[in-house]
Amino acid sequence: MIELSKAPASLPPGRRVYAIGDIHGCARQLDALHALIAQDLAERPVERPLLLHIGDYVDRGADTKGVIDRLVAGCPIPGVEMVNLMGNHESTMLDAIAGERAAGTDWLFAGGKAALESYGIDPEGPRDVWKDMIPAMHQEFLRGLILMHREGGYAFVHGGVRPNIPLEQQAREDLLRARQPFLYSEADFGAVIVHGHTPVKTAVVKHNRIAIDTGAVFGGKLTAAVLEGETVGFLTADPVDPPVSMVHR
Repeated sequence: MIELSKAPASLPPGRRVYAIGDIHGCARQLDALHALIAQDLAERPVERPLLLHIGDYVDRGADTKGVIDRLVAGCPIPGVEMVNLMGNHESTMLDAIAGERAAGTDWLFAGGKAALESYGIDPEGPRDVWKDMIPAMHQEFLRGLILMHREGGYAFVHGGVRPNIPLEQQAREDLLRARQPFLYSEADFGAVIVHGHTPVKTAVVKHNRIAIDTGAVFGGKLTAAVLEGETVGFLTADPVDPPVSMVHR
């Protein structure tokens, strides 16, 4: 049974959110976490469940293609709504596929080599084949990702926000990549921010934010925050594949 504690914000009655942290190509670990969520729903049914992925599906890990295959197919848990956010790695991947040379170099450095290999593409080969060899449905899925989702007293973003700026006025780059001053700020952001992007050993719950990137691709667990009413709990899936070296980008 999941252990619940007092949350820093609340959701309306009947709503439960399962928010999953950075996946980075860990497809089998994602399968395991989805199975745990399905089991939790079977044991504790709720009227309106939501499955939300916080972004960074691609790069570093062994199976970017497998992760996107799963999400393109729709919600893996029948009857559950699904929302998928964009991470900084998807943004860089899209720019690289579009032919932006600097973005292509950045993508390869930040983990894009593993992503390309999962599609059967030689990362040392010509870059002009990337757009044709990555399935159009995958590219369409990535382009359709959103930057922010609001639920009750929470705002879900990949990276973070800039303090003292209204949520509706946040810059795209901050929503995708923010670390400082966001991580050390005690400000009221206008909602409790649920975010990934910056790996932590275990999920962090503060009065103004909840961090859920627990470094799955670096050998950590893959974490889902479970938010309902005025409570928060966590489900975690153990690592399956060998970890990669840690480089924060």
